[in-house]
This record gives sequence, C-alpha cells and structure tokens, in this order.
Amino acid sequence: MDLPVAPESVRELLVDPQLYPRIFAGVGACEQLETLLDGLTWLIRIGTPATGVSSRRAIFRPDRRGGLQLRCLETGALVNVRLRKRDEHTRLTVTFFGAGRIHPAVAELSNTEVIAWVEAGLHRLGELLSGADTSVVVNGEDRPLRRRAQVAGQIMSTGVVRPLRPIRSVKQIGGLAKWGFNLAGGYAAAAAYTPDRIAVIDDRGSRTFREMHDRSRALAGAMSGLGLGPGDAIGLLSRNHAEMVETMVAAGKLGVDVFLLNAGLSARTIEDIVQRHRLTSLFADQELVPLIDYLHPDIHRYLTDAPDADDSVDGLIAQGGKGFRASSRRGRLIVLTSGTSGTPKGARRPHPRGFATIAALLSRIPLRMNETMVIPAPLFHTWGLAALQLSTALRATVVLPSRFDAQDCLRLIAEHRASTLIVVPTMVQRILDLPLEVRTRYDLSSLRVVASCGAPLAGPTVLRFMDAFGDVLYNTYGSTEVSWASIATPADLRVSPTTAGRPPLGTRVSVLDQNRKAVPIGAIGRIYVGNHMLFDGYVNCPPPDEARGLLDTGDLGYLDVAGRLFIAGRDDEMIISGGENVFPRPVEEALSHLPQISEVAVVGVPDQEFGQRLAAYIVKREGSDLDPHMIRTYIRHRLSRFSVPRDIVFLPSLPRGETGKVVKRLLTGGLSDNLAPSPY
Repeated sequence: MDLPVAPESVRELLVDPQLYPRIFAGVGACEQLETLLDGLTWLIRIGTPATGVSSRRAIFRPDRRGGLQLRCLETGALVNVRLRKRDEHTRLTVTFFGAGRIHPAVAELSNTEVIAWVEAGLHRLGELLSGADTSVVVNGEDRPLRRRAQVAGQIMSTGVVRPLRPIRSVKQIGGLAKWGFNLAGGYAAAAAYTPDRIAVIDDRGSRTFREMHDRSRALAGAMSGLGLGPGDAIGLLSRNHAEMVETMVAAGKLGVDVFLLNAGLSARTIEDIVQRHRLTSLFADQELVPLIDYLHPDIHRYLTDAPDADDSVDGLIAQGGKGFRASSRRGRLIVLTSGTSGTPKGARRPHPRGFATIAALLSRIPLRMNETMVIPAPLFHTWGLAALQLSTALRATVVLPSRFDAQDCLRLIAEHRASTLIVVPTMVQRILDLPLEVRTRYDLSSLRVVASCGAPLAGPTVLRFMDAFGDVLYNTYGSTEVSWASIATPADLRVSPTTAGRPPLGTRVSVLDQNRKAVPIGAIGRIYVGNHMLFDGYVNCPPPDEARGLLDTGDLGYLDVAGRLFIAGRDDEMIISGGENVFPRPVEEALSHLPQISEVAVVGVPDQEFGQRLAAYIVKREGSDLDPHMIRTYIRHRLSRFSVPRDIVFLPSLPRGETGKVVKRLLTGGLSDNLAPSPY
C-alpha cells in the first residue's frame, strides 16, 4: 500500500505499538511488559466481544533496514513491515507468516479479508498523518425521528411505561405532568403505580413509594409555612438516608433550589458557599452540625436525622404542614464540582427532558424494572444522584448505606438480593482488597450490574474485578457539567480494560484540536460532549468552553477505530518535560500492575533542568518490599525515559475527597483547608 507521506513520518508512528489498538479493529490493548536484548515485549489483547478475547505476548523490533517485525511468542506467528520511498510516497509491504495462529477468528478469514483489514488500518494511519477530522461519534443525535423511536422502544421494552393497566398509567403520567421529570415527579408517579412497594431502605428503616410521596408533600407544606418559596435556595449537608431524599423531593415540589453540600467540605468552605449563594436555610445531619456552627445566626438550621426534634425533617412533617400551591417553577438541584483543583463551583443540574434521560442510560446499562439497587455512592455526587433519579422511573427499591464499608456493602447485596450496585472507583478497589474468604462469604448471585463513575478505573482493577465477580462491571465517564459522555460495558472492558466506552443514546462525543476542529481517529485532543442533559451553567461562574453545541469536559483523550473513548488525563495535568508531552495517567496505569502497590497518584512538579518532572505518591501494601530504584527501573522498561518519576514518595494513604477522588493538589502542598479527612 502507498501513503502520500515521507517514510520518516510513517515510521515515527509505527514504532509505537500502542498506536495499533487505535487504528486496527480487533486489537484491544497493547501494553509494554519489558525490554529484552532482541526487542520490546508487549502484551496484546486481540479479539472482539463476538469472537472472544485473548492475550498474546509479542516481541516488537525495528530492523536495520528501517522496517519492523512483530513476533508472537506463544504461536510463532510473524509480521514483517517494510517501508520504501517512492517519489513523495511511502510504499508499505506487510507480510504475515502464520497469521491463522494469531487468534482463532483470524484462522477463519481468507487472504482477501486479511488484506482488507490491513489496508483499512493503514488507511487510518494515513488519515492520522494528514489530519483528517474523523474523531466524532454520535449515538442517535443526528436522526431525531429515529432517536425518538429508539427512546420509545427502550422505555416500553424495559417496562418504564406499560401499555397495559390504563388507569395506573394515566395516574403515573399525571404525577409526572404535575411535578415534572424529576425526583418529585418520579416518586409521585411510582406512588400512583405501585404505592406499597418499598422505595427506600436506609440504616434506620424503610419507606414505601406512597410514604415518600406523602411525607415529602407534608414537608413541602411545612417549608412553605417557614417562609420558603419558589426561587429560594437552601443547603443540604447530609449523608445517604431517606430524610435526605425527602428534603430534595419536598424542595422540588415547592420550587426551592437545593445546594447539595459535600459532607467532606471544611467549615470554612461551607461558609463561603452559603454566603456566596445566599442560602437562607440549612438542613444537616447531626454529626455534621459542627461544620455549620459558626454560620451567621440568621441562617436557619434544621436536622435531617433527629426524629424526636421539632426542628428536624421528621418534626416538620409531624406538624402536618399546611397545604401549599404547587409552583410552575421546578426546584433545581445544585451539585458542587469536586473541588479537586480549587474551590467547588455550584453546577445547576437540568431537569430531565422526558423519558430520553432514562432511555440513554438504559441503552448501555441493562437495568430492569422492580429490582433492588444499592447506592453507597454519595447522593450529593452527580453519579449517586443520577442513579437515585433513575430508580424512581424503574420503581426500584433503593438501599442507602450512610457510609461505605466494603464488607457491609456485600452483606447488603446478599441480604436484599440486589441486582445493581452504584459505586465510585475507590469502592471497587476496596471491595477487591477484601480477603477472598470474606468475599466468598456472601451470596452475590443476584448482582448483574456494578456501575462505576467519578474517576478512571485502572486496567488491572477492571480485569481483577470481573475475574472475581463476573462480567458485571460498567464504567461510566462523565462530569457534573455534561452528565454522561460514554459508558463501557463488560464486553468493551474485556477487549480494552482502560476504555471509557461508547456514548449512550442521544449523545455526541468529539475530540477537537485547539482550533475546535475534529482530530483524526487515534489522535489526542480535547473531549467535547453534547446531549440533552448538559448542565445549565455554574452559579456565579462563567461556563466552560462550547463548540457547536458541545461542552468542553476539560479532559484530553482519543477515539479508537471502534468508536470507544479513552481518557489521557486532565488538560491541566499534562506536563512538558524536556520538550516532551508527558501524561501522568499511563504511569499510574503501569504502576497499578505492581502487586506491591495499593494506591498511586502521579503529578507534575517544577524542574529547573527539564521545566517539569513527574512525582509519584505511592501507598504500599502491607509487608511489601519496594524502593524508589525498583520503581524507576520498572517504569524505564515500560515507558519513555521522560515518564520515569524522579520523585518517589511513600505515604500511608492518599488524600481523597468524599467521593473517593484523589485530590492531587494536596500532594504538592496546595490549599489544605478545602477538604476534611476522607472516610476512605
């Protein structure tokens, strides 16, 4: 095959096998293992969900004539690549020896099919060199009529809306029409359809859908009697429990905005948020009251979890609040950004627009009606809140532990025969860290979906979890600002363990350059996302950059040939060391393979000689033997020399926010008063 570029440009790309999974279909991942005398050893994942996935070790070696050779150690299969200059073109000659031994699916292909596969990959290589604008993937958004049909089909097939029992269906739609497609409307609709089904189970008891609807209506009346009304804003500082949910629902019915305050914030940060956003009242758990003790006395305070107190949620409900007029203005839920890079910002979450929100998530995660969902992920976090909102449409029973404990989480799944677990990545790791005899103590056969979101999952963690618990893991990539962007199914993760997956229904993902033009497939750029759940802007802060209706996530990444998204890292995390662009995440991924390491975070720090360098902060497993020299040698054999961390710091734990995300600025002496000690 001829490419209209110089051989040097082609060779510069081909010498990096990590490019191959991006442009050759069926190559899921390529990971460097070690450097040997006769070349580099790589572990290559080959196959598709349909054909099965297997790993092969291969030696990759450039030859003296400027060509390349790839030899499979398990099967002896060999691939030779020769490059020759032809005028202003490069002629590539690719020869396979024993191709059928690479993978069982390859053995069934004809020579013509193998040639077509190679040509397709090399064509993408040419697009990469020419700068073709191909990094755009859309799921249904470009065909509105078809997407509406897909939405309708999704909610009907799942049972969110049933064509039978017309009286109940009318009541269900009536609740949504009165209160909207939000928590208030969701609980009202579920109460009309299955009033006696258990809606919420927490550490203190349970509530039916009818009780949730009636209690939140009484609480809304009591709030109205306190002078709260449409357009007012309150703060909610609470861990997961039924009264937290009732407060959000009641405020929504009354048209009051609710700021969901992170339970890990410091008193100083909470005071700043209350003043900046002029919150008139605060609803807080008893254990979190010390965080609001020093607020101005004009700020009214109510307890969420004190059933015997008059100034509590239960006390207000018991007063039998007066009736209130339902507001045409829907109360908003304001979610705070994580604050890992500065002061948290309030992001106004939009009200779900019809059933499309539900259909989008169901298009990638196979949730079912009338099942049980355990949500240890905090409800003040976008992911936990999204799962709660989805649960009302599915009429799911939601189990809300106030704190996450890995073993207790397994107990709750077994006790309630839960089918779904909603977690953040730290929780996935904590469950894996449990001794095998503890994990096998609980019957988890009911578990079909473990949905994680909030931070990247390391590839080794993904594979270990699915090997231990089955192919039940779903990795969701999104943010407070864009909601979801992509979801990786277990099939995606088996092929490419580090992928963030594909966009759900109604979502567009583009990877753009600095001029807001799409980059080629396989090239790294800024990730932009468009869907009907983009946030409505920050409160008192300018919005992120926007391009053609797509919102800038602040992340860098790329799309592969299969339309899967991969995250390279935050745009503010990339460093330039000695003129080379270096991302911390590949170093974190490589170190996560070491069994001696429990947790790792890599950050960039200033360097007089190279401008910047990497520093690795590591938590060793108990009893492990590991020193800085071993770590540097390991990385030097797997990645470029610029990726070798000069600074190695061993810590007893990493600083984390309440959702488990590592707060990297605290590692390098950033502001330390923004987050309280983490429960993780």
